[in-house]
Amino acid sequence: MTSVRTARPEELPALVEHPGDAERNTATRVYLERLLDSGCTRPEWCLVAEGADGRPAGSVVLWTLPGQTVPLALVLFEVPVDAPDAGTALLDAAAAKAAELGATELEHVLDSPAQPPQFQRDPEQRGALLRKAGFQVVRDGRRFRRLLSGAAPADLPADDPRLTFRTLSELGPEPFVEVLRDLLADTADARLAADVRQHGARRAAELLFEETAELRHEPGWWELGYDADGTPAVISLPAENPSVPVIGFVGVAPAHRGKGYATSAVVRGTRILAAHGATEIRGDCDAANTAMAKAFRSADYENVADRLEFIRPL
Repeated sequence: MTSVRTARPEELPALVEHPGDAERNTATRVYLERLLDSGCTRPEWCLVAEGADGRPAGSVVLWTLPGQTVPLALVLFEVPVDAPDAGTALLDAAAAKAAELGATELEHVLDSPAQPPQFQRDPEQRGALLRKAGFQVVRDGRRFRRLLSGAAPADLPADDPRLTFRTLSELGPEPFVEVLRDLLADTADARLAADVRQHGARRAAELLFEETAELRHEPGWWELGYDADGTPAVISLPAENPSVPVIGFVGVAPAHRGKGYATSAVVRGTRILAAHGATEIRGDCDAANTAMAKAFRSADYENVADRLEFIRPL
């Protein structure tokens, strides 16, 4: 039977080390150190499967946003190559710990191909272990990245002259929630569509706004773009998560789709984050949301990974 325990102080932040894989070991060590420093995790949330020598052979770490006390997700899921059952034991232990702390569900994202900082190699094996442990795929996504060279990148298109932007500081939250309600009623995003089915479009919009607002941002960053007819056409919510600046959410009102406004909104969010020092920006969309994927590519974002989003109800 696999023994799962809390990592010892001297095992942090390294946890599992892979011989001959210095790039992976360095990246994951730095990542966990940053999570500990920022409050996204804490030592008692770092669990390991103990090897025959008493050292970590597998690991899983609970994660949340800075300042929160309830885990939202798990990261750094490492499975012993010769003991796949340890993976199930680690996931069950993480779920039990999260439930004790008040979580009602636990999320994990699986990126392919493997990349820093988690280096999730053997994605098929990982996916099988997640499903065996009760995790369900809620979104088949695509992850995009844009690298920047300065506060005003020369290759970034100008703002769309058809749109007039107004900020959260000017408008307050209600117009933003109203736009979100309208576009969520007809969304290609599987996860957001599930929220609408569960909560209704208005409440799903409120939840999306509240969840995105937990990321670091300034009220002046968040904008609605108005068409020449005076109606809101796009919403842009750029932000910073604990690791990297992100296009937190971009959407186009149903009445204004097909005009290329999604690209305009991505460009606008990119420009704002670049002006505040971003050197790399990431964004995600559902694989089925081809218009959003096209918008990222049109704004010179590269599709760097496929991303499966899993959730386990607790």
